[in-house]
Amino acid sequence: MYAIVEIAGQQFKVAKDQKVYVHRLQGAEGSEVTFDNVMLVEDKGNVTIGAPAIVGATVKAKILSHLQGDKVIVFKKKRRKGYKKKNGHRQAFSEIQIESIAASGAKKSAKKEAAPKKEAAPKAEVKKATTDYSSMTVAQLKVAAKENGISGYTSLKKAELIEALTK
Repeated sequence: MYAIVEIAGQQFKVAKDQKVYVHRLQGAEGSEVTFDNVMLVEDKGNVTIGAPAIVGATVKAKILSHLQGDKVIVFKKKRRKGYKKKNGHRQAFSEIQIESIAASGAKKSAKKEAAPKKEAAPKAEVKKATTDYSSMTVAQLKVAAKENGISGYTSLKKAELIEALTK
């Protein structure tokens, strides 16, 4: 069984008990981390592909250590100008070990989907109940004028739109 999972902005093909070096993760050494953004899961020949991620699939891993990669030398030079800059960089990595791959059973993804539906309904009600035209923008006033059947609203200024809507 293997999975393709996004970890710290990069996609990795992982299997159980595999050690992977990823960009530095928040968390102490020895702590467990869960990755919800699973793109693909293969289990005994059955391949499940997400669009873009599989809902409910998770990969659990344990942070083994935090370390730094090899030094990379950045050398800049402009010939005949006397310009030379030398700079070094060592990338911070975390070594993780994959403990389990679950194709379903995660609850975090379901909570994320339910939250936007609840927020969408009150916003629509607030727009319908608003009749304070002075706080609205010109574009909003033009939409309200169109809904009320006022003709020639496209060339009206804000004050004229408010006057036409309050009649």
